Amino acid sequence: MAVPGPVSRRAAATALLRTARVPRECWFLPTALLCAYGFFANLRPSEPFLTPYLLGPDKNLTETEEPAPDRLLVLRALWDDFLRCYSSRPLLCWSVWWALSTCGYFQIINYAQGLWEKVMMASPKAAIYNGGVEAVSTLLGAVAVFVVGYIKISWSTWGELMLSLFSLLIAAAVYVMDTVPNIWVCYASYVVFRIIYMLLITIATFQIASNLSMERYALVFGVNTFIALGLQSLLTLIVVDSSGLGLDITTQFLIYAGYFALIAVVFLANGSISIMKKYRKQEDAESSSQVTTS
Repeated sequence: MAVPGPVSRRAAATALLRTARVPRECWFLPTALLCAYGFFANLRPSEPFLTPYLLGPDKNLTETEEPAPDRLLVLRALWDDFLRCYSSRPLLCWSVWWALSTCGYFQIINYAQGLWEKVMMASPKAAIYNGGVEAVSTLLGAVAVFVVGYIKISWSTWGELMLSLFSLLIAAAVYVMDTVPNIWVCYASYVVFRIIYMLLITIATFQIASNLSMERYALVFGVNTFIALGLQSLLTLIVVDSSGLGLDITTQFLIYAGYFALIAVVFLANGSISIMKKYRKQEDAESSSQVTTS
């Protein structure tokens, strides 16, 4: 058996050092970039001089007077941006559906386990797959979101009617989940509900973002989320809480199904009116062009 000499040992050590450097090279660059970002993000060299400048004799401002105008300017700018954003009818329409449906979605996923537990009591021998159903519904929802990118449809024309149709399907899925005393039917209905919601919320997010500049994303989505959570708190207080109606879980889900059915009716009426107005404008434009030609 050959004994490794100095050359072979040196080669082995060099190879070992090369392999040892690989992990460090992998994490060193991202870590350095993050550290540099944190440093420059918090580097504000002019900030220590801003307040003395505003409090100088030429500005004639006191310390109590100098935050107040800044806050008023910020609030005024936010209010102007808010009015400018929500004056767009398509953005307002998609935002209303976004907030209403997100409220209902949170309410259903928060209390679905309670409904399943009640259904399980009717069939004690049934196996419990609650966690698996959550995972499968999330996976299939992601697949549906991927597939929707290949669907060609004029959302500006048919968007409200599609929202109405799919909201009605959500209402039907929630109703079936609530009324059929079979855990597998409950599971399947829940999967359908989550797939439809994830599909539509992705479309709604894209439609809202396409009507906004990037600087206003945080404002609009923040307002929409705030409204959704406010409505959810109100719905919980009325339907679930003991200080409100304090309804049982079956009646709660019946109300949630009616909630999505009401959303479907509202968007069906609004979408139908919008389409009729659009086609009426087209007919008027065609008739006026024919008169001009003749």
